[in-house]
Amino acid sequence: MVDPILADAVKAPQKSDPKLANAWKSKSGRELTEAEVLAMPDSEYMNDKQLEFFRVKLQTLKDDLLSNAGETTEHLREDTTIVPDPADRATIEEEHALELRTRDRERKLLKKISQSLARIDAGDYGFCDETGEPIGLGRLIARPTATLSLEAQQRRELKQKMFGD
Repeated sequence: MVDPILADAVKAPQKSDPKLANAWKSKSGRELTEAEVLAMPDSEYMNDKQLEFFRVKLQTLKDDLLSNAGETTEHLREDTTIVPDPADRATIEEEHALELRTRDRERKLLKKISQSLARIDAGDYGFCDETGEPIGLGRLIARPTATLSLEAQQRRELKQKMFGD
């Protein structure tokens, strides 16, 4: 479900700081900050620097998730000791189940990240799958894997709520 606070932040017009408004011109996309990206004029939407900014953001997120997956494997291997107390054993098993559920969610996120990187390569990144309109920089910074504009996402969630999955 779309967070109302996030929705307000995405819809709120950004007041551009004069210092930030032109800072992006002298930097590469890799060096830009979120504030500098948000301060860019609408006419520069999904230019090469913004695409590079989001590519780096997505790649960093992907690398972090893959690193976490390796840690989980090591953690599960370390905790194979036999615990005689049933309550302790149940606690350890529940922690493992929780960690595996978290990794499963991250696996799904990795798929979305790969799809987003492919969208950047194809030139479709930043535009709504349903309407073709810009998704918006605020929404993409908050959720770099977004494929729907805020309005399209709200419509989809309302439809799911009314008719089920």
